[in-house]
Amino acid sequence: MDVPDYRPQVPAAPLRVGLIGAGAIARSAHLPAYAAWGIPVAAVTSRRVEAARALAADFGVPTVHASVDDVLADPEVEVVDIATGPAGRLDLIAAAVDAGKHVLAQKPLSTDPAELGTLQEVLGRARERGIRIAVNQNARWAPVWRLATLLVRSGAIGEVVGVTHLHDKPLPPLVGTPFDDVPHMLIADYLVHWIDITRCWLEGSHVVAVAARDSRVPGQPLEARNPWHADIDIATAAGASASLRIVGNARTHAGGCPFWIHGTDGTLRGSILMGTDFLELDRDGDRTRFETTGQWFTDGFAGAMGELQTAILAGREPENSAVHVLPTVRIGWAAVASAEAGGAPVHPAGLDLTTAQEAFTR
Repeated sequence: MDVPDYRPQVPAAPLRVGLIGAGAIARSAHLPAYAAWGIPVAAVTSRRVEAARALAADFGVPTVHASVDDVLADPEVEVVDIATGPAGRLDLIAAAVDAGKHVLAQKPLSTDPAELGTLQEVLGRARERGIRIAVNQNARWAPVWRLATLLVRSGAIGEVVGVTHLHDKPLPPLVGTPFDDVPHMLIADYLVHWIDITRCWLEGSHVVAVAARDSRVPGQPLEARNPWHADIDIATAAGASASLRIVGNARTHAGGCPFWIHGTDGTLRGSILMGTDFLELDRDGDRTRFETTGQWFTDGFAGAMGELQTAILAGREPENSAVHVLPTVRIGWAAVASAEAGGAPVHPAGLDLTTAQEAFTR
């Protein structure tokens, strides 16, 4: 069968990026991805100017600005990449919109349901001004997950019946990091990529219930302040469902993140991370295995920025527009609320998993 093009799409003449934030993720993922895919970075700023200077020196960024305001006023900057933590992120997005800059904002777009009204107002203002706001849901362009998304959209397995994710790998270092201070961190932050890709595969569904639980696990050290186990279950009006599970800090060097997408006409199964990347289509008695090239880190980051820039130049909304990602945010909010209630299901109102274009025109 013809394999859809799952690689990042970057314009032949990419727009110039202004980076806000010079932390570990900018150094390990954003700038390596942009360098590999020819996306120019015109300027960088950070709360710690010395970190911005070091980053600029290592990656050949021509300008280091002392403040966010200076980046937003820089005529060389066409797209702002907000690579900071969640605190104050909405204020940065609003400032960029007011400055007439397109935005790629780090995920999660928001961790606070109280921000919904302000967020919608900012998105409305951006729409009126023709400003594109996208979210760095870079896992959408992890090669295996991107190919799975394109196959689901093409009808390769019919209508999706269920999505299942298992975390069969160690957790990243968490103790002593800012994640210590994020309540229900695995649900509120870490699993956002898994929630988001599931949202893409269930596109067209209406979410009626979200249930989530987290807990400490045997052997978890006292200094690890957040639970190491988390489960999230999503139910839709048509009966399709999804399950995401982290058992804990899995003691394995041979694992990954296996997943299954079961449909009315077939099944997609695969895995991602730790060198396990593969995808298999099982349909009509035939099994087709796809071996992809590239990796989530860092191709996914090029994919998120490339989609935003391609959309800007084409005059359309990006697939990862903030409006399209908002249901991911709402599922996350519901999951945290459920965990707070000991796993009791939360029933979000009016939570439709529309396509990017449908979401923008509703």
